Amino acid sequence: MASLKEIYRAAVDAGIKADPRGEEFVRRELAREKEKFEKLSDIEKSEFDREKLENPYSDTRILNDPSGAGIKTALTGIDMEAPEILLFDALKRKGRSIDAVIGHHPEGRAYARFYEVMKMQADIFSAAGVPINIVEGLTAERMSEVARRVAPANHERAVDAAKLMDVPFMCVHTPADNHVASHLSRLFAEKKPEFLDDVIKILKDIPEYKIAVEAGSGPFILVGEKSRRAGRVIVDMTGGTEGSKDIFDSLATSGVGTVVAMHLSEDHYKKAKENRVNVVVAGHISSDNLGLNLLFDALKLRGIELDTVPCSGFRRVNR
Repeated sequence: MASLKEIYRAAVDAGIKADPRGEEFVRRELAREKEKFEKLSDIEKSEFDREKLENPYSDTRILNDPSGAGIKTALTGIDMEAPEILLFDALKRKGRSIDAVIGHHPEGRAYARFYEVMKMQADIFSAAGVPINIVEGLTAERMSEVARRVAPANHERAVDAAKLMDVPFMCVHTPADNHVASHLSRLFAEKKPEFLDDVIKILKDIPEYKIAVEAGSGPFILVGEKSRRAGRVIVDMTGGTEGSKDIFDSLATSGVGTVVAMHLSEDHYKKAKENRVNVVVAGHISSDNLGLNLLFDALKLRGIELDTVPCSGFRRVNR
């Protein structure tokens, strides 16, 4: 049985290998982070989150690990908060053998600083053809906006519950999102969908999206029509949360025809429509499911056999 720390380290490493920017790029970023750390004062070093020296994803952290014991089975879901911590305890009382809680969306410190991971969006959109000076400026503005929105939240609520009940608890966000983004990008590059309807068909052939269709929340065309040509398709599914709504102007002039996203706000929708960029919404929770499932499969290949008790929107699909 692997410890929670071993699962965490393996998940981060798998996320780096699946990062759309490429593993070599991410390793260089980590090296630069270490160089910056060495130049800090002693006081600054004492306040520095040293996990950033090995983990480039601020939204992925061990939140509580009271014993460091081996983990065979984890209660796993998309949003794991105080109610799910209580569910863990209730299931244990009923005799279920569960060792930890693993969530997708960030909690605790991972939630308080999750916006830091958004900087990777600049490199992803730059690879799509948007000039780096434009996308870095847009990303910085959006990161500041998200930071202001997140600042007043009660970040530690679920973590406090886990600590009071001695529940091992971790969240893994961007490493899973990297898997779904890279997987779908490869799939669209291979299949070369001609029309938006072809994009939808490709998505609906994936088990996680089939499950979503049955639940009434399957993929759909948000901007465009099924008979419209897809053009160049890019996948926007990693990097913390939605980027700047003003990116669509630059995407259009860079030759992007269709964006496949997890979800899109009303403001983003209006900008995409205004710039005539097709948008296919694959689905938020279904895409999170695909990313987590691919990540768990990657852990299995690394020798980490982790059983899951799915809840909170998660459905385990083995490949």
